[in-house]
Amino acid sequence: MAIMMGRPGVDGLGDVVRVLAEWQYDAGPLQLHPGDMGWFWRFGAERTAEATRTWSRAGEVLAVGLLDGPELLRLAFAPQAFREEELAQQMVKDVTAPERGVLPEGKVYVEAPVGALVQGLLFKDGWESGESWTPLRRDLGAPVPDPGVHVEVIGPEQAHECAAILRASFDGSTFTDEHWHAMAAGAPYVDARCLVARNEQGEAVAAVTVWSAGEGKPGLIEPMGVHRAHRRRGYGKAITFAAARALQELGSSSVDVCTPSSNVGAVATYRSAGLEPLPERRDLYRNAS
Repeated sequence: MAIMMGRPGVDGLGDVVRVLAEWQYDAGPLQLHPGDMGWFWRFGAERTAEATRTWSRAGEVLAVGLLDGPELLRLAFAPQAFREEELAQQMVKDVTAPERGVLPEGKVYVEAPVGALVQGLLFKDGWESGESWTPLRRDLGAPVPDPGVHVEVIGPEQAHECAAILRASFDGSTFTDEHWHAMAAGAPYVDARCLVARNEQGEAVAAVTVWSAGEGKPGLIEPMGVHRAHRRRGYGKAITFAAARALQELGSSSVDVCTPSSNVGAVATYRSAGLEPLPERRDLYRNAS
C-alpha cells in the first residue's frame, strides 16, 4: 500500500493527539509531543488543523507533522516507522515540493527526531544542519523537591496573569488571555496544567504549562517563563520543580523540555532543577534557491 499524506481537519485532531501520545516513551527520542500541538492550539482548532499533516498507510498513521510557523515543520514517528525507507522517501518528496502544500519555496526548516531516516535523506538532498537545541529530561520515579514558593494551578479566571507573565518573559510574545482560553479548549489540555508562582507579596512572577501524554509516558514543559522584573531570584528553578511535581501527579514517567543551546540561562535553570541534558540535536534547513 502506498504512503499517503493527509490533513486531518478539525474533527480528526483528537485522533492525531492520541497517536502522538502513544508514540512517546522514555527510551525513544524527543519528538513532537501532544503538548506541542496543545501549545499551538492557542491559535484555535482551525489553524491547528491547517498546520497538521499526517502520513499513513492503509489508514494507519505512521508520522505526524506540525507546521509551527509557515517555514518550520516539526515531526514525530510511530516507533515502528522511525527508520522505514518508503515512508522517509515519501516525506522527503512531500516536504521538498512546494506544490505539495507542506513547506513553501525559500528558506525552510525541518525538525526531526535524532536518528530518523528522513534526516539522512534530506542531507543527501542538499539540506544542511541548522540551530543546535538541547533536550533535557528528569526521571519522575523519585520524589521531586518542594518548589519553596507559593504555586497555583490556574483556571480561566487567572488566564490574564499567565498571559501577562509570558509577554513579560519572551521578547516579541503576543500571548493574550484569548490565546490561553483557546489553548485550554483544545483536546491536549485535558491532560495539562498551567501553573503560576507567586512571590511573598502575592505577585505572579513565573508561569509554566505542563502536558501529560498519559500514564507512564514522558510529559512536556511548554512554555516556561519568568517575568523579566523578577529574574535571578530562583523562580525559574522553583516553577520547574512545580512543573515536575504536577506531571508526577498526572502519572508521567519523566519531564522533558527542549531549548536552544544558545540560551545558556534556560539550560542552566533546567539543570538546576534536576533535568539532565540529552544529546544535542539540530534542525535541518534548505536555503532559498
